[in-house]
Amino acid sequence: MAKKAKKETPLMKQYNAIKAKYPDALLLFRVGDFYETFGEDAVKTAGILGIILTKRGAGSDSETELAGFPHHSLNTYLPKLVKAGERVAICDQLEDPKQTKTIVKRGVTELVTPGVALNDEVLVSKSNNFLCSVYFDKKYIGVSFLDISTGEFLTSQGNAEYIDKLLQNFNPSEVLVSKQKRSLFNDTFGTDFHTFYLEDWVYQTDYAYETLIKHFNTKTLKGYGIEDLHEGIIASGSVLHYLGETQHHKLQHITSISRIAEDDYVWMDKFTIRNLELYQSTNNNAVTLLQVIDKTISAMGGRMLKRWLALPLKKLDKIKQRHEVVSFLASNTQVHEKIQHHIKHIGDLERLISKIATAKVNPREVIQLKNSLEAIVPIKALASNSSNESLKIIGENLQSCDILRNKIKETLNEDAPVNVLKGNTIAAGFSSELDELRSLSQSGKNYLDDMLQRESERTGIPSLKIASNNVFGYYIEVRNTHKDKVPADWVRKQTLVSAERYITEELKEYEAKILGAEDKIQAIEQQLFADLVVWMGQYIKAVQQNAHLIGQLDCLCGFAQLANENNYVYPTIDESFDLEIKNGRHPVIEKQLPLGEAYIANDVFLDRTVQQIIMITGPNMSGKSAILRQTALIVLLAQIGSFVPADTARIGVIDKIFTRVGASDNISMGESTFMVEMNETASILNNMSERSLVLLDEIGRGTSTYDGISIAWAISEYLHEHPAKAKTLFATHYHELNEMTDTFERIKNFNVSVKELEDNVLFLRKLVEGGSAHSFGIHVAKMAGMPQQVLHKANKILKKLEQSHSSEELTDKVTAVENDMQLSFFNLDDPLLENIKDEILHTDIDTLTPVEALMKLNEIKRMLVKKKQA
Repeated sequence: MAKKAKKETPLMKQYNAIKAKYPDALLLFRVGDFYETFGEDAVKTAGILGIILTKRGAGSDSETELAGFPHHSLNTYLPKLVKAGERVAICDQLEDPKQTKTIVKRGVTELVTPGVALNDEVLVSKSNNFLCSVYFDKKYIGVSFLDISTGEFLTSQGNAEYIDKLLQNFNPSEVLVSKQKRSLFNDTFGTDFHTFYLEDWVYQTDYAYETLIKHFNTKTLKGYGIEDLHEGIIASGSVLHYLGETQHHKLQHITSISRIAEDDYVWMDKFTIRNLELYQSTNNNAVTLLQVIDKTISAMGGRMLKRWLALPLKKLDKIKQRHEVVSFLASNTQVHEKIQHHIKHIGDLERLISKIATAKVNPREVIQLKNSLEAIVPIKALASNSSNESLKIIGENLQSCDILRNKIKETLNEDAPVNVLKGNTIAAGFSSELDELRSLSQSGKNYLDDMLQRESERTGIPSLKIASNNVFGYYIEVRNTHKDKVPADWVRKQTLVSAERYITEELKEYEAKILGAEDKIQAIEQQLFADLVVWMGQYIKAVQQNAHLIGQLDCLCGFAQLANENNYVYPTIDESFDLEIKNGRHPVIEKQLPLGEAYIANDVFLDRTVQQIIMITGPNMSGKSAILRQTALIVLLAQIGSFVPADTARIGVIDKIFTRVGASDNISMGESTFMVEMNETASILNNMSERSLVLLDEIGRGTSTYDGISIAWAISEYLHEHPAKAKTLFATHYHELNEMTDTFERIKNFNVSVKELEDNVLFLRKLVEGGSAHSFGIHVAKMAGMPQQVLHKANKILKKLEQSHSSEELTDKVTAVENDMQLSFFNLDDPLLENIKDEILHTDIDTLTPVEALMKLNEIKRMLVKKKQA
């Protein structure tokens, strides 16, 4: 038997029609004083919000699930839905229910998604909330990032690896992708992002270009420096299209679009960003670099610092400008403290001006904007009058916005409410009509007192009382003892046990006048506030410029504070290829040490001619990884404009930082530790440049010992022989790699020293020249509390292994091989010639790059030279 169709009420018919337009969103349907959800939406909403799920029309043909909350609680519940990853369509009543006899007209007024939110409760003050779009083309992938809450709009394009790095850095809340590219996106970038799929036609060149020039009201995009970014333009156009789809049409705060210029910033792949724990960590309790260095006070500064950390500079002049400002502020503590004091009084200018552009601002936020702009005036004076040139430029570019501040001051009350409907928003003296109506409303009490006295004298009733309620409005109350004195022109309205209530003609006229005045006051206040918000639109660019400059200044003040509090030094950045750090410290670890314990500082020197590769050996837990990471973090801090934790630092500008640190399984993707390790290492070897800094930690430990040693050796040799001669720190527990220094002139051995005691080992964490002899792994196991039985057995096995692989035995074998080779140097059956023949025959010339060919030739040459010398 066919299932009986549900009967539709007129309200549900309207609901279903609107819901059909937004099938992917939760529809919050305004019914009276409540936002209601129905059916599957109700089940989902009740689960996320923890509210009661009921039934509408229970037991009837139109029965459906129902969950709702009061309309004034929207700001409480909406963020919870959005943070749960839901898209929420807000459907409001578009007309006054009193004005219609049929069903109230309703429509979606806003679609809030994880990447499109202006609600303070959804946003995090020191983090951007980026909506991203990714467009796949044959050659490049285009990407665009837009924060509707601040107006920042960025775009770029490149290969999958570059886009992956940007996605990791910008951490968008929502990513738009063409429906046809769903599986390609997941295969390329994983499934961790909150994605939404658009129709393929949105990603068309002409449509995207037209959308952008229409929004910016220009003829071309040349002025934004993105005209040649074909894929970037398509991604950017799709972002603006999506804002239109989500009912966001007031976008005048999106005033420009900027190119993320790959050539301007230090390259860090996603593994490096993760390994260095710059702003997030895989360990729950780990402290990130951002947490240690973030001394910013304002929301703009906090967001900018994240951007600086994601995109370190590699242009010398820009780096030096930042260092000079930090140096000035660090040594001029009075100016520094005054600037920071005033920044404390500045609200989130970017988000405040965005709310004005989108007409979602309230009176109190406009007052906050005015107060924030007032706090900029003394900062402008301090910066403009300083002796530092870069600081002066910031001061000169700050806008004091006098006309805007004065206009707000004369229009609004200083203690204006959050909601304009609460009244008392507009300042006295701004509108004569409003002042008159207010006077009428406020003088009402005196008028009623006069009327009461008059009527009391006329009637001879001493205990008259005038009051009002919602049913009758104003009335005169007379106690029963005096009701015989009531005049004939009073009309009785209500009888109580001990009194009677009357109305008079005069009272009715007064009531109409007063209530009319209050309605008019509300209407005028709303109109005047709306006019002010529209008028303020002309200052969007000026306020955004201020926000950007205050963000910069806040970051630089934070760097100065960081330097003074933690004894950081001014690094020298130059065009050389050297990296020289004296007594460098790990910025995060030194803050985690127990009170009174000093961090063991270390020196590092790398160049491309003498000491290109440092091979660091030493036991586990001795601090090898810390030395690697601190070197990268010192370079990173220097190139974002900060001082660094060291005694001195001289850094030839670095253009790429690569790290392969620690084991990181990717079991969910079906990749073992070793596979992940090899993927990350291959990325380094294929992308390094002459200004690269490469940090490798325990390469090859994911496989068997001999495999691991072979791979680590081959990688080290590749790095040494590669024309880029990338500066490298290689930490390993394979002591066999110490022998490489005999063959490869730019590889130097260092070890993290330990002090052996009778039955134990003391980690000194000091980097000293020379290789270390053995591992101390069993000592570490003992420190971890391993049972004595296990430790005893391990020692016995170690001794057996050491005996079976004694150095004498190895030396004898090597000597025998060398003797054979010497006897047969001119023999065609010479093993060396066999080796060379094998090398050539097993080389795939079709896939060999020019660099690899040169390296292979160099290897054969070195074998022959060694033979000749022997």
